[in-house]
Amino acid sequence: MFLLRRPLGHLFFAILLPSAVGWAQSGAPAPSPSAAAIMARVAALQDHSQAERARYVYVQHATVSSRRGHTIHCQEITDIRITPFASGSHEQLLDLSGRLLRKGRYLDYHSLEGEKGQPEDNDPVSIRLGDDATDRDMVENMRKNLLGTNSKDGINANLFPLTTKEQADEEFHYVGRERLNGRDVDHVAFRPRDKSDFGWKGDAYIDTVSGEPVVVSTALSRRIPAAVRVLLGTNVPGLGFTVVYAPQPDGIWFPTSFSTEFQIHVLFFFRRTILINAWNRDFEKTHVTANIVGKETRQPPTQP
Repeated sequence: MFLLRRPLGHLFFAILLPSAVGWAQSGAPAPSPSAAAIMARVAALQDHSQAERARYVYVQHATVSSRRGHTIHCQEITDIRITPFASGSHEQLLDLSGRLLRKGRYLDYHSLEGEKGQPEDNDPVSIRLGDDATDRDMVENMRKNLLGTNSKDGINANLFPLTTKEQADEEFHYVGRERLNGRDVDHVAFRPRDKSDFGWKGDAYIDTVSGEPVVVSTALSRRIPAAVRVLLGTNVPGLGFTVVYAPQPDGIWFPTSFSTEFQIHVLFFFRRTILINAWNRDFEKTHVTANIVGKETRQPPTQP
C-alpha cells in the first residue's frame, strides 16, 4: 500500500497545487473535489492494502444480542482470534459467554451450539438449551454471516462499497468537507446505480490526507416491497451498519469497530431486535503471511 500511496499523493499534489494558487490569486473559491475521484483513490488503496492487512493477527471482541422490547432473549459475548492469509482468514474461538432466556430464567452456556467434546455437553442446562434454540441460532448465524465471513477485516466485505469491485455498482455524490474523529474528512454519499436494486446506500467519510475511510455507514437503499414481505413473511426494518476505521502505528488502516441494530419480523408473529457491537483489538504484526493448509493446520505467525 505504501508503494501506491506515495505516488498518488505526489500526483494529487502536482495536479492540485497550480490550480489552488490560481484560485487563491483570483479570490474565487476552490471547486469541490470529485466524489468519483475520492472513491477511486479509496478503492485503489483498499485493493492494495489487502496484502499488508494479511500481516496482522488480532482479536475481535463481539457482543450479539436478540431482544424483544427491553427483554434480552439471547446474548453471546465472544473473543475470536483472526489470522488473515492470502485469500481470507482463519478464526479461533478463544472465549464465549452466552445466556438464553427460557421459561423466565437465563441459562448460561460457554460453547457454540452443536459443538462436541465441551464440558458443557454433560451439563443438564446445556442439554435443555437444544429444546428451543431459535434465538441462539439467530445470534450465532448473524455473527457468522456479518462478521465471520473469511474476511481479513473481520467484517463482511460486501456490506461496504470500498473496493473497485464493490464500487462498480454504486454512484457517489460529494456532500462536503467536515471534521470527524479528529480528522478532516470528505463526506461522500453513495447509493446503487440501479434504483431498483436492493443494495446499500449510505455515507463514507474519507480522510483528506491518507485517502482512507474514517467512518462508513450503510442502510438498505429501499424498503422490501409489501408483496414480498407478505409472501415470505419476513421483514428487516432499519437494517444498516456503521464501521469505524483507524491506522496502526505503521500506517495500515483497519476497521476497529462495527455496530448495527435492526429488527427482524418472521412468519408474522416472531419479532426480534438484533444488536451487534464488535471491536478489533490486540493487533500483532507478523513477518510472514499465514497459509491455511487444512482445517486444523496453519502456519503460526512469527512475532517481530
